[in-house]
Amino acid sequence: MDVLVVLPTYNESENIDRVLRRIRAALPAATVLVVDDGSPDGTADTAELLGKELGDIEVMRRPAKAGLGSAYRAGFRWGLEPLPSLVAPLADGMELVIGSRYVPGGVIPNWAWHRRLLSRGGNLYASAVLGLGVADATAGFRCYAVPLLERIDLDQVRAEGYGFQIEMTYAARRAGAPILEVPISFVDRVEGESKMSAFIVFEALGLVTLWGLQRLVGSRRGLPEVVRA
Repeated sequence: MDVLVVLPTYNESENIDRVLRRIRAALPAATVLVVDDGSPDGTADTAELLGKELGDIEVMRRPAKAGLGSAYRAGFRWGLEPLPSLVAPLADGMELVIGSRYVPGGVIPNWAWHRRLLSRGGNLYASAVLGLGVADATAGFRCYAVPLLERIDLDQVRAEGYGFQIEMTYAARRAGAPILEVPISFVDRVEGESKMSAFIVFEALGLVTLWGLQRLVGSRRGLPEVVRA
């Protein structure tokens, strides 16, 4: 099974060296695609230099910051075009594997109570409104099988902030994808600044509410079960 790691970046020069080295150590055979949104701090340049040292690291340079969702979509399309061997499903037959903070074994050390409340509350709301059955729909540590991405119309994915992860989870459920949640230890960033903002929170809340209303007036067919490790 060939693996593509999509890594969206914006002003992550303090982190990119450490992150890429750890990805290469954990997944020696994986291709890493850094999707950089015109970082003025030289993130893309650093990633390209590391690519020459570590190997199999590609950098997609985009002219300006266009959002997390847009970066992931660009990365998915890149993976679908030059890496046709990714069509093989994930090793265990799952089509979406989520590294979850909120299943047994998942931990978030050193988070402030208000941040934990925002994250946990947002996930509970999204799961209840959309019928996701997923404990951590906002998690960014995840793997998609190519057949699933081919069934999702990426041009119709609207969210640009962290709501993108919720929307992709919802799209995967509607597409009938087998989903697996595995526990992770989510350690907060050591360097750089979080991209979280009030706009991102309200965008996700508004879109989840909209999708929930659409679900009420549209099809209410049952969704497949989610598997947890």
